[in-house]
Amino acid sequence: VYLETYGCQMNVNDTEIAWAILQKNGYARTKDLGEADVILLVTCSVREKAEQAIWNRLRHLKALKARRQQARLPLRIGLLGCMAERLKEEILHREKLVDVVAGPDAYRDLPRLLAVAESGQQAANVLLSLDETYADILPVQTSAGGTTAFVSIMRGCDNMCSYCIVPFTRGRERSRPIASILQEVRMLSDQGVKEVTLLGQNVNSFRDMSEVQFQSAAAPALSRGFSTVYKAKPGGLRFAHLLDQVSRIDREMRIRFTSPHPKDFPDEASVLQLIQERHNICKQLHLPAQSGSTRVLEAMRRGYTREAYLELVRHVRDRIPGVSLSSDFIAGFCGETEDDHQQTVSLLREVGYNVGFLFAYSMRQKTRAHHRLRDDVPAGTKQRRLQELIAVFREEAARANEAMVGQSQLVLVEGPSKRSASELCGRNDGNIKVIFPDAEIEDTAGCKALVRAQPGDYVLVKVTSASSQTLKGVPLSRAALSRSAAGH
Repeated sequence: VYLETYGCQMNVNDTEIAWAILQKNGYARTKDLGEADVILLVTCSVREKAEQAIWNRLRHLKALKARRQQARLPLRIGLLGCMAERLKEEILHREKLVDVVAGPDAYRDLPRLLAVAESGQQAANVLLSLDETYADILPVQTSAGGTTAFVSIMRGCDNMCSYCIVPFTRGRERSRPIASILQEVRMLSDQGVKEVTLLGQNVNSFRDMSEVQFQSAAAPALSRGFSTVYKAKPGGLRFAHLLDQVSRIDREMRIRFTSPHPKDFPDEASVLQLIQERHNICKQLHLPAQSGSTRVLEAMRRGYTREAYLELVRHVRDRIPGVSLSSDFIAGFCGETEDDHQQTVSLLREVGYNVGFLFAYSMRQKTRAHHRLRDDVPAGTKQRRLQELIAVFREEAARANEAMVGQSQLVLVEGPSKRSASELCGRNDGNIKVIFPDAEIEDTAGCKALVRAQPGDYVLVKVTSASSQTLKGVPLSRAALSRSAAGH
């Protein structure tokens, strides 16, 4: 089987789950397209561009499949994930190229679907589940050099933001039992993984209902200025409990999480307190804003005003000094005026994010916006606004990053820099890329001897220059995460 992944980190995790299932069923994995019997594309539907990439890829694979048929070496092609869920009929009927279609909750069914495809029939399962979390399947990690890993803690989303296809392609929110998450993190720790990111569409509404004694706990309240289209559900062990447990497993392992929803933060003071107190929970938060205009936020059904969002940012910065903030923004949403756009520009300036993910709006079928709103901002205007947002974001990020020049940052080494074999690359606590020379350094974590840093090492780096995307510096010494925290 040959696997190809498109889109978000959830899809990388889905690829690992699908591969774990196929491996148990006797499949071997190849990195060579030419020797594959089965090609599986794990797809994304969030933006039009992502879907277009898949259609283009299928055109390329059509020729390969035709050649293989002539040589009497059958090739099966499968589409997995969000696009499979959204466009099942179209995928099966268009060009009759795809043999297997499996939605995000149907990966357990892959061996059966592929067996059906062997007999020459098309096979599909896009049933969404109310309880599938793949809790008992330990994903086979495939990420960068084994230094970092992503652990899925929940699936689906209940927020129903008007622009978003996710609730329709990934179904309703359901959380994985804490015990199975802890088992996976312990396994990763034993394998030497040094950073784990807890992954979900809305991690801070996590709710593990598997233990009876916690099923009657009260639902958390939203704070002033935040609302939701669904009623907060009572019961279960919450995200703060999970974060507490995960951070205790390995003092030398960094913990991150993404993506939270701003509405679920304010009264979860315990989460902010944990980030501030624990040396191994990164002082970094993803706070997706999407727009700086209250009017647009209402049309997006985000559940907060500009003022409530800024109040949350102030609250977070008070609780976690030096926190690194990242965000998502959409340019040119339905009905967005020039004034609305300028309000987003001013929000970017006011907050000064370290990391940003910015996109032009693309209308998705099935969403509330598709049924109720008009995609009335011209494509050219969307692109201009997007470029303006990117320019302002970069300016502010460069300013935020320049404040670190002269400071020492603890960097987790990921491997050689892409641009130069004589440099190493890693990330600091705030998830910002740091590049430094691969030179001999003192080992303060061990015997004071001179060593060369390896992937998975923590290195203290003095920052000498900064841009909007990266920091550059000189390595001072190899260090331990727990010890350098004590030093601060």
